[in-house]
Amino acid sequence: MATLYHNLINGEWVGASDGATFETRNPANTNEVVGIYPSATREDVQRAIQAAQAAFPAWAGLPAPARGAILDKAAQIIAARVDDMAVALTREEGKTLAEAKVEATRARDIFKYYAGEGWRMGGDVLPANTPDMLLYTRREPLGVVGLITPWNFPLAIAAWKMAPALIYGNTVVFKPASLAPRVSLMMVEALVEAGLPPGVVNYVTGSGKVAGDEIATNPAIKAISFTGSYAVGSAIYAKAVHNMTRVQLEMGGKNPLVVLSDADLKLAVNLAVVGGFGLTGQACTATSRVVVEESVADAFAEALADAARNLNVGNGLESGVQMGPAVSHDQLETDLMYVEVGRKEGAKLLAGGSRAKDGGFFVQPTVFDYAEPSMRIAQEEIFGPVISILRAKNLDDAIDKANAIGFGLSAGIVTNDLKKAFTFANRIEAGVVKVNEQTTGLALQAPFGGFKHSSANTFKEQGQAAIEFYTRVKTVYMKHG
Repeated sequence: MATLYHNLINGEWVGASDGATFETRNPANTNEVVGIYPSATREDVQRAIQAAQAAFPAWAGLPAPARGAILDKAAQIIAARVDDMAVALTREEGKTLAEAKVEATRARDIFKYYAGEGWRMGGDVLPANTPDMLLYTRREPLGVVGLITPWNFPLAIAAWKMAPALIYGNTVVFKPASLAPRVSLMMVEALVEAGLPPGVVNYVTGSGKVAGDEIATNPAIKAISFTGSYAVGSAIYAKAVHNMTRVQLEMGGKNPLVVLSDADLKLAVNLAVVGGFGLTGQACTATSRVVVEESVADAFAEALADAARNLNVGNGLESGVQMGPAVSHDQLETDLMYVEVGRKEGAKLLAGGSRAKDGGFFVQPTVFDYAEPSMRIAQEEIFGPVISILRAKNLDDAIDKANAIGFGLSAGIVTNDLKKAFTFANRIEAGVVKVNEQTTGLALQAPFGGFKHSSANTFKEQGQAAIEFYTRVKTVYMKHG
């Protein structure tokens, strides 16, 4: 029988006040119910916000190194549970066990990194323009922060929002995506075990229309960090502005990999496979378009299609599986719908295009050739293992085609020409640029965020850039003598 989990509000594990619940199922084995979770009411979320408000003064007043000690202890607990967290993640979200272990290890490292920030954060002493004056700045926490996270990286993204929010002295109301809440709950459990005071983190599961809307509209929420679709993110932004709430958004991408004629084609194919079919294509930085110079396009397309056909699709817990299922029936239907769209638009289907097997939400890795920039499969985020090949005359044409999109998150180029690599890096409209690397994968110490509709174009995530979102700056003029 599936386990019934609870929300955490003011240090107490509780169900929804009206008793309502929802269940999650294993997308690789839809007969398996993984967990049962509370459907938080608006009043439940309001109590969570009130608890965070009450806990804020003491938490903000705790010296930052002391806050860091709790985060470091949580990192140690996560490290001891990496295998268990990886299995939970694979069962609920569907990625392979190897991919899940990478994500769990990433969460450990994020908490360790931000634990150290407790010793580094501070302000600046500035030269005064009058005698006997000390002029300095200090950074202060904002207050209660709302975190709304997606299902595709339910642990890593939760960690890179949660850890900086806490180390800089904020308290948190955290709503994970309903498709995969278990592994982020395990992260919260680690924080509680590490000694986090009651009310500092409050964890609520439930629908975006109820729990998410309360976070977006409640005036006690001082900042919201959201990762998800552009439609939902822009709606949150519109609601939050009424309270002048600070907002950080990461809203997806349609990421190109440019392959030039001088590229190592074996490397280029491998980067496209890992970037486009790894994680079942369910990454905001996934390679969904490959823009290839004409002289090598035929050879590249043939090799990519062959690689796609030879990928082992199945349950991520099984040995040898290289790609797991789509996360849900709706996502599977979306993937297959875009395959039909691509066919009708006139792109040439080279590989895949159907369900892979029964028993789960499995879809074949899919490759289209001769896509055009105006096609929907080259413009809209599919969030599945579908790669479209666009052909380009030269570097300038490739950059133009890569930029002809409403998103601007991640972009890559495969080339052995250093000048062309720098030209691409300077002209591509993306917040993350990769040269001879896959479009997926991020360094936790580096700023992350996109351009255009991939973000709110305000604050970056990760690394030391996170301090800009989770703190405010106060300038102090101290006359002495």
